[in-house]
Amino acid sequence: MVSALIVDLDGVLRLWGAELATQTEQRHGLAIGSIHAAAFDPVLLHPALTGQVSDEEWRAQVAQRLSVEHGVDASGAVAEWSRPCGRVDPAVLDLLRQQRQQRLVAVLTNATTRLHADLASLGLASEVDAIFSSAELGVAKPHPDVFRRTCASLGVALASCAFVDDSPENVHAAIALGMSGHLYRTPQDLSAFLDGLPSASAC
Repeated sequence: MVSALIVDLDGVLRLWGAELATQTEQRHGLAIGSIHAAAFDPVLLHPALTGQVSDEEWRAQVAQRLSVEHGVDASGAVAEWSRPCGRVDPAVLDLLRQQRQQRLVAVLTNATTRLHADLASLGLASEVDAIFSSAELGVAKPHPDVFRRTCASLGVALASCAFVDDSPENVHAAIALGMSGHLYRTPQDLSAFLDGLPSASAC
């Protein structure tokens, strides 16, 4: 029996427009790719994902680095890049709604302290049974403790949890702990995976 379905947020339930950063960089005189290069540098990102610094502090650090590297005030560019909160994939949301009729559904994501505000803006806060953020757990995927703590909080054994993520590294880490795992690519593939999960009524 699979008692809980745990899904990643970004790249699965939430989507981002690839052109957002590029357009912002062009408007503010920054090199293409520079925002992501700074924002996702592990030196800056990891402390934000593990709650050592706030989302606001992380974005300020990104702006400071870009300003130094490009000789311009990048605070406006980072503010513009930060404003959107992505969009929900309605096909995936519909699948999760169906799953909640059979089992617990939770989000587990590597995120900054801004996560809950984003979920509220997207209308997702009430669409799942639980939300787990790396910034609150103090450890980020694919560390095994992320999965152990999440399943323990749900009151479900690792072997009774299914995990969905668009990162092969994260999925492999979950499977290594005995969880069922699915590498997300399309809603259709996800639907097929979910159809194969044994529900409580089938056991």
